[in-house]
Amino acid sequence: MKIVKAREVGEREVERLLTKAAFDEVELNPKIRESNRKLFGKDMSAAELVRQIVGDVRRDGDKAVIHYTKLIDRVELTPENLLVSEAEFEAAEQAADPAVVASLRKAAENVRRYHQEQKPNSWMTYRDQGSILGQSIIPLDRVGIYVPGGTAAYPSSVIMNAVPAVVAGVREIIMMVPPKNGKINPYVLLAAHAAGVKKIYKIGGAQAIAAMAFGTETVPRVDKVTGPGNIFVTLAKKEVYGHVDIDMLAGPSEILIVADKTADPVYTAADMLSQAEHDPLASSIVITDDEELAGKVAAEAAQQLAKLPRREIAQASIDRNGLIVVAEDMMQAMRFANVSAPEHMELLTAQPFQLLPYVRHAGAVFLGAYSPEPLGDYFAGPNHVLPTGGTARYYSVLNVETFMKRTSIISYTQPALAAVSDDIIRLAETEGLQAHANAIRLRRNEKC
Repeated sequence: MKIVKAREVGEREVERLLTKAAFDEVELNPKIRESNRKLFGKDMSAAELVRQIVGDVRRDGDKAVIHYTKLIDRVELTPENLLVSEAEFEAAEQAADPAVVASLRKAAENVRRYHQEQKPNSWMTYRDQGSILGQSIIPLDRVGIYVPGGTAAYPSSVIMNAVPAVVAGVREIIMMVPPKNGKINPYVLLAAHAAGVKKIYKIGGAQAIAAMAFGTETVPRVDKVTGPGNIFVTLAKKEVYGHVDIDMLAGPSEILIVADKTADPVYTAADMLSQAEHDPLASSIVITDDEELAGKVAAEAAQQLAKLPRREIAQASIDRNGLIVVAEDMMQAMRFANVSAPEHMELLTAQPFQLLPYVRHAGAVFLGAYSPEPLGDYFAGPNHVLPTGGTARYYSVLNVETFMKRTSIISYTQPALAAVSDDIIRLAETEGLQAHANAIRLRRNEKC
């Protein structure tokens, strides 16, 4: 793991190290690229591959979905068994540990309660001469949520995507999960039931995103696609945006920990590894004003890493994107943290709430030694679908409003319109839009 001292390398170099490459600039692993070359018969970038899959699904529907599921996931499906059956739900219930199911239900309730607080209300206000202005908040009709299922199963992602949609009042929620050996993890299925999802399809990757965006003979077209995934899923969301809405373009997981001398190096290292085990491309960063702590965290991370079941993935992540920055003071540390704009930011300091006003860019902020990132991933209530890759500068966390749209309401009386008609006509004619002006002019001389 790299340790960098700001005093020695300068602020500009630290900021360069903290600035992430855009998600579509990430180079595919040579092994993955070679595997894709064998599958598709030619060497393609991730974007080229996704464009081909999306185009084929848009044109050929179920036929293309089934073809790519067999080609990539090595699972043979038919239109009749793309949808998870009642028998599969029943088998999941039989296979599941009741204690885990109970925990999933508690988590879903915590998420529901938190998101219920976010729900906006429609409103109207009365203005001069009987005019009325307002805004109508309307839930989307149908949304599609994507839940990853490659290297691990994520029932927590089911809850985080589905529950806010249910709270928003979405009429129908469908879900896509890549099958593993033709099956879906039982806890993913049970989390879906707990969250209110009834239609689940055994489809993953770019073909799943395309199926939701354009619809097929079996899969209904949705209005919005949400949920995290790998680079192919993310690029597919970018490809279909405009045909449907999307939540965000998400990349690999990230954590950035701002720590002072009071931070426990054991906790700090453990929290770094909590993200490193996700993905070799995941990013784990500590920024501290205490050089001694930096050394202790690096040593502790190495010890803990050796004991992890997913140590190969975590080691690759730490080797590639593990970083400890020694800042000159805590204010510089916070400036660096905002440059990174991380998915998860932890404040492991003596007085974390004193630093909170200085947080400008972060998907979620965890304050204090007993608010570690996994608390937010699984149980606390706030959503764990968060902006990555520095996009916390402008993206928000997934929330209830993600699944709603706003419609403006305008109602003027004739006297109210007449009072402002000169201004409207003047502005319309300035833009050369005479028909706009006429639509106002014809009404202003009517009798009240």
